[in-house]
Amino acid sequence: MRYPPHLLEEIRSRLPASEVVGRRVRLKKAGREWRGLSPFNAEKSPSFYVNDQKQFYHCFSSGKHGDIFTFLMETEGVSFPEAVERLASEAGVALPAPSEASRESETRRRGALEVMELACAFFEEQLAGRPGARARDYLAGRGLDGEVRRTFRLGYAPPERYALRDHLAARDVPAELMVELNLLTTGDDIKVPFDRFRDRVIFPIRDVRGRVVAFGGRGMSPDAKPKYLNSSETPLFHKGRMLYNHHAARKPAHETGRVIAVEGYVDAIAMTLAGHPEVVASLGTALTEDQLALLWRMADEPILCFDGDGAGRRAAYRALDVALPALQPGKSLRFALMPEGQDPDDLLRTGGPGAIDRVLDGARPLVDVLWSRETELSPVDTPERRAGLAQRLREIVGGIRDETLKRYYRDEIEARLRSLSPSGARPPQPGRERAPFVPRGRGVPAAPVSPRLTARASPLLARSSLFSGGSSSREALIVAALLVHPELLAREAEELAEVEFEGADARALRGALLDFAAEGGAGDTALLDARLERAGLAAAAGRIAGLVRPGDRWVLDPHADPVRLEDALRQAVILHRKAGTLHSELRAAERALAAEETEANFAWLRDVKNRLSVVAGAEAEAEAAQEAEP
Repeated sequence: MRYPPHLLEEIRSRLPASEVVGRRVRLKKAGREWRGLSPFNAEKSPSFYVNDQKQFYHCFSSGKHGDIFTFLMETEGVSFPEAVERLASEAGVALPAPSEASRESETRRRGALEVMELACAFFEEQLAGRPGARARDYLAGRGLDGEVRRTFRLGYAPPERYALRDHLAARDVPAELMVELNLLTTGDDIKVPFDRFRDRVIFPIRDVRGRVVAFGGRGMSPDAKPKYLNSSETPLFHKGRMLYNHHAARKPAHETGRVIAVEGYVDAIAMTLAGHPEVVASLGTALTEDQLALLWRMADEPILCFDGDGAGRRAAYRALDVALPALQPGKSLRFALMPEGQDPDDLLRTGGPGAIDRVLDGARPLVDVLWSRETELSPVDTPERRAGLAQRLREIVGGIRDETLKRYYRDEIEARLRSLSPSGARPPQPGRERAPFVPRGRGVPAAPVSPRLTARASPLLARSSLFSGGSSSREALIVAALLVHPELLAREAEELAEVEFEGADARALRGALLDFAAEGGAGDTALLDARLERAGLAAAAGRIAGLVRPGDRWVLDPHADPVRLEDALRQAVILHRKAGTLHSELRAAERALAAEETEANFAWLRDVKNRLSVVAGAEAEAEAAQEAEP
């Protein structure tokens, strides 16, 4: 064990949590704790607390908590050893010396890294000099000027078989090490090892600390095979466990709460030029579980951005299969597909940064992509085919390891299955309908929408508060239930912190409830009432109670059935979140249709309203069930 517990405890004892956290978060004293706005989520009411006695922080809005080491890892994207080394230096704590074997291994690694740095500098010199003229013209044609080349350390491998070998040999690098690092090609039928990369634009691959560990090369010759060539596995490089541009992306990813994964090196550079430095790329492989874990360390919902062709769609589906079993509450993926036949580099050059932004804004949830894939496999125009679809989806969802998330996925899938038309009409196809509405390349006209098409809400949806956007009764139920039953705050505070409320009373009371929970008062109704009175919120509490619908007023009974109460509260939160998400998407669909009247945009609007109808139906069923109860 390199860092024994007593050493970590010594670092913690010398560095108060509020001191470390306070460098990034403006904290104010709140009793025995410190309070501030969450560094993980945008919020107006502080829900982030730091306790120096217990040496930990807790964020009610995101559910994240930990000690000073975790905080550095979460906010700056550093590894655990990096966090320990940095904080130990600040605290004046000496770290234990590594063992003899560790020292030898580290010495070999440093030597290998020095060789890779020499190789990278050689490729950079070749690109800048006479041999790299054609490669510079190629890069300039793709909008990659001198500044970009320097930032990403692009290079050029000349066509000679021994150019790099001789350059390194002149600096006393043994051929055996060049072979080990995959800089030379060798084999039983190769008498003299020769340079692996020849006549290729070079993209250095760097580890999380920015050190060059491998290379990718794009062939300059039209008949180069393969077109893209990566280093093979070496002691420094494990392609399934690394991401291109990870070292540069992790800080902006933690600052923005977003990370974007694309397919290639040039795509990653194009996204950076479009104003998205939080971008990484896979390394010539389908997304692996290790790469997914790296993405989830940077953001809760990474956006996977694939080319808008069949290969891009297949890559999205492969990533979906990798991610599904590993999903956790709050950890998922979103998928953004480029317009047909374009990659991020093409789209940036034809449509500019705005076109990239619109594709990212249209990123779809994982569950939508799953539904698209399975409904595209075959028609669902007969009971047998719909039953086959249901069986496939249930088996897939059964592979989710987290039981809570598995239950929510089952609910979502069952709701979508119920929405299938028994008359044989094909269900909404989000994958086919939404991909085309993102901007196409210049010169490609959009298909006009038929003037006879209009998107009308169903009678159920038109009557529902979901369609009008009103949500005061749901907000009232959630807040009033917790005001009358504050004992639920011990379990529901994190959920409450994540719910968006429209009403000023609901927002103010939510803040008071979160503060009350953070200070350990959950369960004491008299204490809560006194606190509300002092804060001038007693009238707001009365107004909220008055907004609760007659069928829901049983939640105001202090002796209400706790099991029924928790179930009602959970259902209200789910419906409220779902409705909020769908209303945001509805507004986006309406704007898209107003800007460009295409069949695809109309289909998107219709699909959103169909899904709103499903949620409205669930709410109506809940109301009816409550009214039927004695």
